[in-house]
Amino acid sequence: MERKVLGKGLKALIPDEAVVKTTDRTALLKLDEILSGRFQPREVIDPEKQKELMLSIKEKGVIQPVVVRPKGNGYELIAGERRLRAAKELGFSQLPAVIKDVKDDEALEISLIENIQRQDLNPIEEAQAYQRLIDEFSLNQEQVAQKVGRDRASISNTLRLLRLPEKIKDEIYTGRISMGHAKAILMLESKEAQLELCNKIVKRGLSVREAEYFVRRRTTGPSRKRLKKRSPEIQTIEEELQKILGTRVTIMHHQKRGRILIEYYSNDDLGRLLNLFRAKARS
Repeated sequence: MERKVLGKGLKALIPDEAVVKTTDRTALLKLDEILSGRFQPREVIDPEKQKELMLSIKEKGVIQPVVVRPKGNGYELIAGERRLRAAKELGFSQLPAVIKDVKDDEALEISLIENIQRQDLNPIEEAQAYQRLIDEFSLNQEQVAQKVGRDRASISNTLRLLRLPEKIKDEIYTGRISMGHAKAILMLESKEAQLELCNKIVKRGLSVREAEYFVRRRTTGPSRKRLKKRSPEIQTIEEELQKILGTRVTIMHHQKRGRILIEYYSNDDLGRLLNLFRAKARS
């Protein structure tokens, strides 16, 4: 089923052929006439997706023209970086292009919106694109949402990613953790807790549901008042157990008795703990 894009979005900036402004025109351009654009929001191109695009272009040709604007004796690319790269790698000599006479701010806006709507950006690049629209065009979140055909809550949640520690943003950027994982991480208040969960997701391969369970346990565990009453000795033992077991451990101590709560976040995590105990028992 063809995906329906909500809102005006790109169509407001790149109209259908029937209503194209007279200043826009379509032409076959030589590849050496097209210069790389300054307004490309994408910093990383997925090799697998690029390979798929190349196979599609090799079989069917370039269905959607790139967007350029005149510059010097050639043209500057506004949108279509992946198509341009694929055409070069396939040895094409020409590429269909829509030529638009636009200023810098319009060129940037078209480039950002096309990439967002085509879902060519990873979540961090998408958040940075939204932030650029806000900073460079003095838009608010509602206006950004209208331009890219998203709801305001989606824009707001994506922008929150930029507040995460750099290490977590790097993991999202490289695809090691998903947007679903990131939403779970954002439910934690402290940077330390966020980094702890991020490390567990990466090292143990936690699913989004398992990450959410970690957050629930972290935010609804023993009350802070009760934990504050623990002696420094109990806290030291707790920290030592956490290092040994590689997971969160809570000691609820009452005079000469109490309970030790050892947390796990997946069946594999439980198996890992069981193997640790078995190894200790055999030693």
